[in-house]
Amino acid sequence: MPPAQETPVAQTDQQPRKPRGGRNLPAAIGVGVGLGAVIVASLFVVKVFFLLVVVAAVGVGVWELTSRLAERKEVRVPLVPLIAGSVAMVATGYWAGAQWAAAVLALTGLVVMVWRMGTPPENYLRDITAGIFTAFYVPFLATFVALLLAADDGPWRILLFLVVTICSDTGAYAVGYKFGRNKLAPTISPGKTREGLAGGVGLSMIAGALLMEYVIDGGSWWQGLILGGCAAVTATLGDLAESMIKRDLGIKDMGTLLPGHGGIMDRLDSLLPTAPVVWLLLAAFVGS
Repeated sequence: MPPAQETPVAQTDQQPRKPRGGRNLPAAIGVGVGLGAVIVASLFVVKVFFLLVVVAAVGVGVWELTSRLAERKEVRVPLVPLIAGSVAMVATGYWAGAQWAAAVLALTGLVVMVWRMGTPPENYLRDITAGIFTAFYVPFLATFVALLLAADDGPWRILLFLVVTICSDTGAYAVGYKFGRNKLAPTISPGKTREGLAGGVGLSMIAGALLMEYVIDGGSWWQGLILGGCAAVTATLGDLAESMIKRDLGIKDMGTLLPGHGGIMDRLDSLLPTAPVVWLLLAAFVGS
């Protein structure tokens, strides 16, 4: 008598739907809440404490990016002048303004070029190009966060900047997860959809309108709509840009420091390019 055959179990009915990207959702939420608490506590107690948080995040971000470049592409970026330049850029932006921060960026590039001369000339151009790119991409863009903080109402400007960027990510995820059908950039980030982008832009515009009207002195709701829409676009472009970098490097995350999130750079990807846009629009709308 042939053995009784087992009835196959439909795995799709038994398995819960995995979070997009395979993330550990509880860990991601816990880390996100913890980071939010640190940011709010430092931001509204003493502004300089938040500046230290920015410097620490930039330093770790530079280390993550240069480490991945060395591991995956054998690009040897001089780390010491980059870290020193990063601290100087953010601090100078806060205490002296954008022009001095730009001067520090130029000096950092020069020091990277000279520092690299201490090793054999093979791949010199490749290494210093990566170093100058890193100096611009991480600390210089982060300097605009320090410029936002330096205003009299700096903590509220930072809050606006963070909220519209987070709303862009949250709205894009929620709408894309539920209604996403049309891929936005399938060769770069297959999970992103046009519907998600619309959701991110919409939620960011709403948040921007509310915060500009009720939190920023002299701000108006229509200014918040413009700011929120621009922030959502730059946040998405920043996310796509880092996805391009990670695909070129053949990695999923820049690091493992933050459970459920990846590395620091995986959290800064949408914030970095959004900071100068928010700073510029706030300066145009209500002054710097």
